[in-house]
Amino acid sequence: MTYCVGLKLDKGLVFMSDTRTNAGVDNVSTFKKMHTWEVPGDRVITLLTAGNLATTQAVISMLDERSKAPEDRNPSVLEAPSMFRIAAIVGEVLKEVIQANANVGQKGDSSFSATMIIGGQIKGMDPRIFLVYPEGNFIEATDDTPFFQIGETKYGKPILVRAYDPGMGFEEAVKLLLVSFDSTVKSNLSVALPFDVQTYETGTLAAGRHVRITENNPHYKAISDNWSDALREAFVSLPDFRFGD
Repeated sequence: MTYCVGLKLDKGLVFMSDTRTNAGVDNVSTFKKMHTWEVPGDRVITLLTAGNLATTQAVISMLDERSKAPEDRNPSVLEAPSMFRIAAIVGEVLKEVIQANANVGQKGDSSFSATMIIGGQIKGMDPRIFLVYPEGNFIEATDDTPFFQIGETKYGKPILVRAYDPGMGFEEAVKLLLVSFDSTVKSNLSVALPFDVQTYETGTLAAGRHVRITENNPHYKAISDNWSDALREAFVSLPDFRFGD
């Protein structure tokens, strides 16, 4: 399992992913789930992945090959005319990989399914974020739905719904995501540090700050501890429940 979030702000985009993969309690590993392609001055694209590791790695490899080899650049995320078309390319490749592997060879314990978040900006267009499903279709983030989650989503969603503000800055948004991720880590062992964070400021057409947050990161430790204390204080301050006669 995993947990990834793509968040849309007035000033740009923020992405965060964990790095835990597991195939049982005795087979736990760390793998990067955030991938960025950049053509400075033209486009920046970030992809988050959740699901079967073999599937997601195959998709990333195919997108990489089509971005590097001139003879295989059709389709290519570095030449597609819009973020919509890039989302369609990712969906096509994901569907192709799943169909190529789902019904051949020996059966494993997990399916070949995967879900992805793709976001970024192309010169002359607005930043956009899409959620791509295993079937290859996708939906776009809007003002009503300004963020997407994939993987183990339920534990971290409440804080995003309650505290998200499109006008917040990048550092405040990362703080919000750290609370969301911390709640997920404490509720599900299949999600774990380190976390990867990527920001993108609208109009720069260059990748923003990229940070890997480990369990020893002082900011993360302070947020985790203070959030737990704040929740306990809030609970104590609530009116007591009383049974009627």
